[in-house]
Formats: sequence, C-alpha cells, structure tokens
Amino acid sequence: MRAPGLKSDVATATPVEPALLVLPRLRVQNANAISSPLTWGFPAISAFLGFMTALERRLGTGSGMAFRAVGVVCHDFEAQVTEAGYTRAFHLTRNPVLADGSTAGIVEEGRVHLEVSLVFDVLLSTAQVGDAARRALADRALEAAAGMRLAGGSVMPPLPTSTRRSGRATLEMLAESPDAQHTQLRRLARRCLPGFALVSRVDLLQRRCEALQAAQLQADVLDAWLDLARLNFRAVQTTNEKGEPSTTWQPDQREGWTVPIPVGYAGLSELHAPGTVTAARDGITPFRFVESLWSIGQWIGPHRLRSFDDLFWYAQVEGEQKNIYRCRNDYAAPAATAHSTPSFYT
Repeated sequence: MRAPGLKSDVATATPVEPALLVLPRLRVQNANAISSPLTWGFPAISAFLGFMTALERRLGTGSGMAFRAVGVVCHDFEAQVTEAGYTRAFHLTRNPVLADGSTAGIVEEGRVHLEVSLVFDVLLSTAQVGDAARRALADRALEAAAGMRLAGGSVMPPLPTSTRRSGRATLEMLAESPDAQHTQLRRLARRCLPGFALVSRVDLLQRRCEALQAAQLQADVLDAWLDLARLNFRAVQTTNEKGEPSTTWQPDQREGWTVPIPVGYAGLSELHAPGTVTAARDGITPFRFVESLWSIGQWIGPHRLRSFDDLFWYAQVEGEQKNIYRCRNDYAAPAATAHSTPSFYT
C-alpha cells in the first residue's frame, strides 16, 4: 500500500497496522456538480480527500486511526438538469427579488444526487486491531459520516422504501501476503458491484500529446486534453456496392470510459503569511492563490482492479517551490494483449 508524502496522526512511537475502512453506499443529496471552471458532472476527487480529512478530524486523534488515502466507487449518478437534445441546463433556485422588484444576481450552482462507496486506507494503533474494537470504530466512523457534508452535499439515510441493503461499515486488517490481499480485493470488488471506480489515466494524456505533436509541432498538453475530452468523428473514404466512392463518418475509438477531471491546484503566487490576505478563510493558515489542474480519469469496474493501489487516491505536494497540490492515483493499465481482461474470480 503506497501513500507517499503523507504523515500519520497516530503517534510514531505507537505500533500501527494497515487496515481498510469501507463506508458502503452513502447516499449524497445535492452534491456540487460543477467540479472545476471547465468540467461538470461527478464531484472533484479533491472533495473526497477533503471529506477524508474532515472525517479524521471529527473522529479525533484519540480514535487510534489515521487516514492515508481514499478510493471512490460510484453506484448511482442523477444530475439535476433538464434535457433537450444535446442541451442541458441545471435546475436552479429562484431567489427573492430585490426591494425595487428586480431579480437578484445569482451564481449558477449545479447539483447532483449520488450513491457512492468509500474505501479508506488507514493505519490502526495496536489497541484497535481487535475484532470488537474494529467493529465499534467502523460504526463510529459511519455515524460521524452521516452528519457531514460530502462535496457540498448532504449525506442522507437510506430511503425507507429502498429494497437495496446499504450494508454495514467494515474495518478489516489488510492481509499480509500478496495472495491474501488479492483475495481480499476480489471480495471487496464483489461488494462494490454494480458500480464503477474512478482511476487516473494520465498515461493516455501523455500518449495523445505525443501523437498530436508528431502531426503538429505546435500541439501541447491542453490540445491533447481537449481531444480526449470530446467525441471525434473522422471522414473515411469507402466504396459502396456499385464500386462508387463514398464517405462515412466514424468516431475515434476510446480506451474505455474516459473523462476529463480536475486533480488539484497549482500555485499562482508566493505563500502569504497567515492573516496578511484580506477576506481569507482564516487567519492562522498560510494563503496562496491557485488555479485548477486537469487530467484524464477513467471509470472501470471494481472487478478489474489488480491491487489496492489501483483504487486509492492520495494527496501530494510537488514542485520546486512546493506549489503544486495534486491528487494522485497509482493505477497502471494492463498490457494490451488478447487475454488482458482479468478474470473476476482470479
């Protein structure tokens, strides 16, 4: 299990053991669907890392559990939009008019209802590794999560009319041997079906950039990102049954269900001392102006994960000036072979 650049809140003098905390099928209402200035849809992965940090703080250092990374599996996605062909519009609230009767200006807000399962890579102190202690801590974590906000949305209790069982939160020790971990991952994958896990495919972005630059030297990473973020149709010359030339439009093949995603922030300014920037969120945290970072992600079935590292996202500070705050995922696509599709039961 890898989580570079992260520090555990569990005291270093206390022996710790890796474990997996699973919060199954959380129902989130009115989460933020505008994940960045250029994308909309599923919330940004930074929102789930923020939820992980908030949950750790709510449980407190006395819980004996420190969070390192989070995996996200989506079971249901219901964007609050109106549809008319290819045009979509968000459902917006109607604010009260001003004193003179004019309409008040509003900031457009996109909302989405979600059902997600969250899998956390955690460290447990030796006092919490017993079966009873782990069950109590898992129930406590689920209870704490039920009163929190996730991506701006509210975590809701299961619907009384729902026929689907949400399941109980679990906290289990990570197996030691690779074979036992593989079996543990298969069991978790079956529990998360039907659903799709979000992984990073920055390798696709690099390859597409190289391909565009081979045809046009002026192409850059932004051109590659935009090319991957849309459906491209190309004219193909063919001949019909009479031997006459004809043209058909065919879409480019895509490597799975790929999507453009924001993955963090890049600093635009130096780090300002606490309290020196007017209207900052608080006066005790250093402040820096930033802009969004984008990459390419992919939704894959949990049964196609080959290791827990493929699932987990973690935060990392990069750059010579430590001004790049990035969400990373270590997913590596399998080699393209005729029998590369992994078996669900192996």
